[in-house]
Amino acid sequence: MSKRHLETLSFDNSYARLPESFYSKLNPTPFSEPPHLISFNPAAAELIDLDPEQARRPEFSTVFGGSMLVPGMEPLAMLYSGHQFGVYVPQLGDGRAILLGEVRNGRGEKWDLQLKGTGLTPFSRDGDGRAVLRSTIREYLCSEAMHGLGIPTTRALCIVGSDHKVYREQVETGAMLVRMAPSHVRFGSFEILYYRKQHEQLKILADYVIVNHFPHLVEGTDRYVRFFSEVVERTARLIAQWQAVGWAHGVMNTDNMSILGLTLDYGPFGFIDDYDPGFICNHSDHNGRYAFNQQPYIGLWNLSCLAQALLPLAEKEDLKAALDRYTPLCEGRYMELMRAKFGLVETKEEDASLIQDLLALMHLHHVDYTNLFRTLGLFQAGTESLNELIRDFFLDRGVFDQWARRYKDRLREERSRDEDRMVHMNRVNPKYVLRNYLAQTAIEKAQQKDFSEIERLLTLLQNPYSDQPGMDAYAAPPPNWGKHLSVSCSS
Repeated sequence: MSKRHLETLSFDNSYARLPESFYSKLNPTPFSEPPHLISFNPAAAELIDLDPEQARRPEFSTVFGGSMLVPGMEPLAMLYSGHQFGVYVPQLGDGRAILLGEVRNGRGEKWDLQLKGTGLTPFSRDGDGRAVLRSTIREYLCSEAMHGLGIPTTRALCIVGSDHKVYREQVETGAMLVRMAPSHVRFGSFEILYYRKQHEQLKILADYVIVNHFPHLVEGTDRYVRFFSEVVERTARLIAQWQAVGWAHGVMNTDNMSILGLTLDYGPFGFIDDYDPGFICNHSDHNGRYAFNQQPYIGLWNLSCLAQALLPLAEKEDLKAALDRYTPLCEGRYMELMRAKFGLVETKEEDASLIQDLLALMHLHHVDYTNLFRTLGLFQAGTESLNELIRDFFLDRGVFDQWARRYKDRLREERSRDEDRMVHMNRVNPKYVLRNYLAQTAIEKAQQKDFSEIERLLTLLQNPYSDQPGMDAYAAPPPNWGKHLSVSCSS
């Protein structure tokens, strides 16, 4: 398949064909200082058939630094509303992002390219519309880390930086991120039309999303219920994956929920280090609404908001029936994923207690979540081994030994072979995740104009399940300073 140049990306913007009340058309505001490329992601470029050599051209930073448009781009800021921390906010919208348009690759797949950090839009409220280098690096790395883990997510093409000054808690430098997704439509995109009683526009948006992203649902009078049912399923499976890998979003407002079931809007996220089911990664979340163990419930709550927004298009009882599928789907998928993490092939009733009892021990003994499960692959059920390497994670080895006997019996019941099980467990238990301290190290180096750590982490996190020579330090638990990093919505 031939690779494309910037000028031959063949941009379109089908969202711009929708009524003008859905968005505000405007161009990005360029930096006040010259832009420069900080990092480029060849894996994301491949999604739009973009020749990686294009990143070497000066024009590349000019386009994706917001200074120049290429043919076919119709930049716009999308309008939406949403429930933020449980409270409905009547108007939100892209306050620091502009949808440049969409590119269709040689396989017929469509990718939106959105530029984040573009300056003021009509929806910026009290903000300046800028993104800082710090937050841009975090999203760039984490979206690719999530993709490497097999979790549905937006992608990131590149970071373009500048010496343009941005004022937050302190003066920082600005940056722009090119975010990619098949669609950036959110739950809140539907909510604003419902609460404004714009029912005809609501139908237009639903039909647009169905035609472009759920084409198998186009036929049939019940397409809106079936559409909602698929969103329920995608969201349930997504959040089950978050829970299994030990990842917290931090700000699960309905405007941050993708209609396609993608992980969207990386702000105060965090992978769990020492296992804590009540882990709160957002220091602005004073009541723990978005704590790690609340995420499955919040997914249901957010879907109920979407169901309400779809009431003009479908019967209430039908929407409720679709919504009732969420909890069994989420819990069922979570148990499937956890059985795989434990190396279990068969399904038994006692598995839930076996899994929960180990998690409780991990919480009590402050055990590192990622490292424990990676090491659990070394568990020997076929011998009388005490599994010292694993039991040393626990302060009270005797309590772990009691659990290990149950686990060993369970593995022997299904005639599990140690060597085969380890291979399968290593495919689902990552060795590397984007711990906050790793991101912070990359940020601090980048602020000194050293971008090498971004590149190193990008490469590492695209293959998180494979042992990578010389990279064991990146699998280590955080140092003391890295356990107490403060991350907020501005991150």
